[in-house]
Amino acid sequence: MATPAMKLDQLSISFGGLKAVSDFSLALPPKGLYGLIGPNGAGKTTVFNLLTGVYQPTAGSIELGGVRMNGKKPSEIAHAGMARTFQNIRLFGELSVIDNVRTAAGVRTKSGLLRTLFRTPMHVAEETAITERSLELLEVLGIVHRCEEQAKSLPYGDQRRLEIARALATEPKVLLLDEPVAGMNTLEKKEMRKLIQSLREEFDVAILLIEHDMGLVMDICEHITVIDHGVTIATGAPKDIQGNPAVIEAYLGVPEENDPIPAPDSAPESEKPETQELA
Repeated sequence: MATPAMKLDQLSISFGGLKAVSDFSLALPPKGLYGLIGPNGAGKTTVFNLLTGVYQPTAGSIELGGVRMNGKKPSEIAHAGMARTFQNIRLFGELSVIDNVRTAAGVRTKSGLLRTLFRTPMHVAEETAITERSLELLEVLGIVHRCEEQAKSLPYGDQRRLEIARALATEPKVLLLDEPVAGMNTLEKKEMRKLIQSLREEFDVAILLIEHDMGLVMDICEHITVIDHGVTIATGAPKDIQGNPAVIEAYLGVPEENDPIPAPDSAPESEKPETQELA
């Protein structure tokens, strides 16, 4: 069997006496598209912070392409092939669109300080290649026509696209997407859905997706892991997750005694996140 693009084994972290993530395991295959879902506060973003080195696990292991990542700095993990986007967009707002991408692409440069200062042929060649690559990424993401605009001036949906382009500029093996369609309208969501599906083939990357839009998750993810209060409560194919009683309970709360657990589409509208099929 092929080595997983990313393998997590019994990953845990505690903050004081609180265990925020407990024994989380997952094997993401090359070019896989997996989902990580759960109610608000379930620990999903904490998992992403563990994977990218923002937090260090108190137990368990993280492997990227078979190489252990425990104890490495975020910059080292990025260089090893892990990239992410954020639930709250974190662009360099004052920089141009293309400079946001070029900055991220610098992870792969080999020119040292002296070559950069003296603009040696090697440095100039790398700089040219980075610019060309950045324009290609912006073309794929559909925002190359905005390349000279300030990042903060972009419409919200295009800022999301720029953040993905910036992550791809680091040439990742694994791409972590944290709520990529949050705040988007219906048309933008449809376009982003197509984009996410195309990324793994075009860029030879595996994707782990956090998302509250259950329509998106159920439609594009091959495998889904559900966590609640840091504990894995279900894993499996979308069709298995959708009707899982433990998952429905985590989203809707404990049903009254002797009342059946509501079917995914029978919850009151007030309890339904937008397009969510589990709640």
